[in-house]
Amino acid sequence: MTDISVVSTGYQAEKRSWLLSQHGTDPGANPGITLDASLFTAGTHFPNGYLPSGTAISPAGGPYSGTGACAGILFSSVRFATPTSKVGGALVRHGFVKTSKLPFSSGTGSLGAGGAAALPLIDFS
Repeated sequence: MTDISVVSTGYQAEKRSWLLSQHGTDPGANPGITLDASLFTAGTHFPNGYLPSGTAISPAGGPYSGTGACAGILFSSVRFATPTSKVGGALVRHGFVKTSKLPFSSGTGSLGAGGAAALPLIDFS
């Protein structure tokens, strides 16, 4: 029997005002990473179920903490179905980024001076 029940699907409009040009976003230019929702704070990082693009990501697939290596900047928003979801995402590792437009200006998930230094192929302004 075919299921014809009504299903509601949420979505988030993409906001990439932090990305100043398309440089570095060509197909194949954005390496993938597995994001682990349990490493993020639900009410802070994804209160509506979506982790926003522009979030600084650690090599472990969590929010960048301000120290050590920064894997890159999340290219597109991702949906965490549950607080323990693991989903794939794409990173920006080179290009032009306006830091004041990133979704987190302080704390975990923000870039900070250490994150910018760890991404030398991104021009931050």
